[in-house]
Amino acid sequence: MSEFIVSARKYRPATFDTVVGQSSITNTLKNAISSHHLAQAFLFCGPRGVGKTTCARILAKTINCFNITSSTEACDECDSCKSFNEGASLNVYELDAASNNSVDDIRALVEQVRFAPQLGQYKVYIIDEVHMLSTSAFNAFLKTLEEPPKHAIFILATTERHKILPTILSRCQIFNFNRIQVEDIAKHLAFIAKNEKVNADADALHIIAQKADGALRDACSIFDQIVSFAGTEITYKAVIENLHVLDYDYYFKATDHILSENIPASLLLFNEILNNGFDGHNFLSGLAEHLRNLLVCKDATTLQLLEVGNNIREKYKEQSARLQIPILLRALAIVNRADIQFKASRNQRLLIELTLMQLCSLNSVESEKKNDSTIKAVLQVPGTSGPALNPTPSVAVAAQPLSEIPAEKKIEQPSPEPGLKKPLLRTSSPRIQESIKPEQKTEEQEKIIASTADSPRNAFSAEQLVTAWKRYAGLQKEKHYAITLSTRKPLLEEKETIVFTVDNQTQKDFISEDKVNLLGFLRKELLNFSIQLQVMVIVNDNERKVYTNQDKFKRMAEKNPALSKLRQQFDLDVDF
Repeated sequence: MSEFIVSARKYRPATFDTVVGQSSITNTLKNAISSHHLAQAFLFCGPRGVGKTTCARILAKTINCFNITSSTEACDECDSCKSFNEGASLNVYELDAASNNSVDDIRALVEQVRFAPQLGQYKVYIIDEVHMLSTSAFNAFLKTLEEPPKHAIFILATTERHKILPTILSRCQIFNFNRIQVEDIAKHLAFIAKNEKVNADADALHIIAQKADGALRDACSIFDQIVSFAGTEITYKAVIENLHVLDYDYYFKATDHILSENIPASLLLFNEILNNGFDGHNFLSGLAEHLRNLLVCKDATTLQLLEVGNNIREKYKEQSARLQIPILLRALAIVNRADIQFKASRNQRLLIELTLMQLCSLNSVESEKKNDSTIKAVLQVPGTSGPALNPTPSVAVAAQPLSEIPAEKKIEQPSPEPGLKKPLLRTSSPRIQESIKPEQKTEEQEKIIASTADSPRNAFSAEQLVTAWKRYAGLQKEKHYAITLSTRKPLLEEKETIVFTVDNQTQKDFISEDKVNLLGFLRKELLNFSIQLQVMVIVNDNERKVYTNQDKFKRMAEKNPALSKLRQQFDLDVDF
């Protein structure tokens, strides 16, 4: 029985060109070697399984090679390369800081640094998991790291850069290793499968690459596991069964149910997923990723962000063509909100089911919003650029008799003050709302209001203005600026300009925010759509308000001069 070697070791890169997914770092190291600008201390940091220790060994092997090739690679033929390949090189010293993290271990390393290499130019010290060194060990290492002998090069590797002392970081050239892309891992696995004479589906290798989460070593381990499970034929189905991964088909089916607004089918699909042993949160995260992939497919420039196989890519393109971007964005927002609320929810299954129901109702909500926008366009105030924000009680729109509105959609409104007209009866239906009025306007007035082409400019008196103003103030009694509206009277300047004075800028801002509604009300009440409103701040120095502690003290001192003497006697200060 032949000895089995795991793929992560058997196919470990031996040259810079075979390193997967770290071309920017390997090119920089090759340029440093060819230009003889090697630093004496390197720090390789990044996630697990991305090639930190591998690059450190390749660098150590290459700088000691006697016959470096034109592509800045080791020749694999000289004595230095042969001893390195056999694991017998005395020029490379590896230290595992996870188990050798004391001061004594670092002192022993420092003692070895003094000796020159027996073969080659450099002695390379690779310290893996360097963040595990104790603070005392770091301090003992500082001086040697800053001023090492010319023949000594230190390569530190870590997955947690933030745990390393800044004094160590400042003495190293830092290289940040990134997570390896799914496409690069899939290509490397295809290379391994070819050499091992294993037939593997491209989609299956992409699933393994995604499961590895950017770590090539993890991907190789999963590949070996799948080979042990499925033999020399690796299929997509075998991979998802062994890794317990939700099939893409579930997400495509869920999206089809969303498009067809089939709530029962989506709930049954989720129940099937739970019965197969999958976690609800994983389904929610996968659905969010699926919607994101559909959004990516909407533009050819972002298609490269789709990290799936060719067959799955075509399915995404086909389904994405049936969805609109606004719908996808709203669906992503709903799923993201559910993902945030999942851990805090007591009934997590109900939360996901409610999310699916909301997704299946997206098209209905969108059509209802379109109907609402059409209604607002009908109710647009003549002479303005937009529709009236709040329909006023005096507006009568003959669209549908109130008796025909379903009883379950009627919402009770609080009874109005005596002398005021009843407010509009709001319904959840997209039909045009109708007001209940104790008194009916004349037929001529109804025609004027209903017409959006004509803009009446009837004359009105100051008394009529005050009456309409008070009526509006009565309707706004629940708002914080209602007192200002009711206690101050508007002034009529010229024929169609109304001036309203307030005490301060804050009151002016509040009135200005409600200016559109106020103007709409007055124009319809007075049948004059050319009315303009100006809000002005009037400051009365004789009734100056007291705002600061200093103002308060001055006012009290004017009434009681003894306060000033008390302040001077005890050297008191006013708290500003």
